[in-house]
Amino acid sequence: MGISHYIKDIGRGKDGARALGREQAADLMGQILDQQVSDLELGAFCIAMRIKGETPEEMAGFLDATHARLNQVRSGHAHTVVLPSYNGARKLPVLTPLLALLLARQGVAVVMHGTATEDKRVGSQAVLVELGISSSNTSPHVKAGEVVFVPTEVLNAGLHKLLAVRRVVGLRNPGHSLVKLMNPCDGPALVVGSYTHPEYLQSMSATFALTGQHALLLRGTEGESVADARRTPAMDVFKNHQTWRVQEQQEGSLAKMPELPGTDAAATALYIELVLQNLLPVPEPMAQQVQHILREVQA
Repeated sequence: MGISHYIKDIGRGKDGARALGREQAADLMGQILDQQVSDLELGAFCIAMRIKGETPEEMAGFLDATHARLNQVRSGHAHTVVLPSYNGARKLPVLTPLLALLLARQGVAVVMHGTATEDKRVGSQAVLVELGISSSNTSPHVKAGEVVFVPTEVLNAGLHKLLAVRRVVGLRNPGHSLVKLMNPCDGPALVVGSYTHPEYLQSMSATFALTGQHALLLRGTEGESVADARRTPAMDVFKNHQTWRVQEQQEGSLAKMPELPGTDAAATALYIELVLQNLLPVPEPMAQQVQHILREVQA
């Protein structure tokens, strides 16, 4: 069929482009994920959407198509948390694995997923390897008190290809929001989403509210789904089309900076081990995030 007729609608520039309906968006994304489009069409879609921006209806349709095509993680556990991890460490250590292990210690089943989108950043996958946690080559079965990491290409090869367009054109596309919104499990789970810029707070909030997903959303550390260890961000919860704030942003100057490692994977892993052994304190913003997540999955 091709997606040229959709590109014609969304590719007319910021002011002339027309938004797609949810079913149209699902059909378009379905063809992309099934890898039924040419590389030229895929690039045109990414550039057009970058200029136009995604509406909540479009993102909901993209999610519909994605959820229908994922190689789902088998959970069957009421207390399951999903931690997308795609941005990695640039200036601050990537502490998403620490968040995952703190939750697992409380009996939570934790599903991490991700892929490297930039070569210069240190990702969670590298830190987990240092901690002795390898990635899954197939869609796994996650158990209570366990952390699994599933590469995006295992979940869906077409989604991985969509994310890889960034390496060629240098710009984000709807796939980078999709992976922070989706639930890759075969049952209910709390998705911990994160944003980097205020406009994504608005768009991700609207999408979570529209789709009725159970989620916690915060401005993460350099785009990761973990609270900044230096200052507590605002956190919102979404469930059954309802939204409420569970944590206000910390204001004022910091009384004391936490001791953090560099961005190196081995140094980050050593820091995480020391925290888990209670030889170093859990950063207060992360401790608060853990408590908010536990309240949601145990409710």
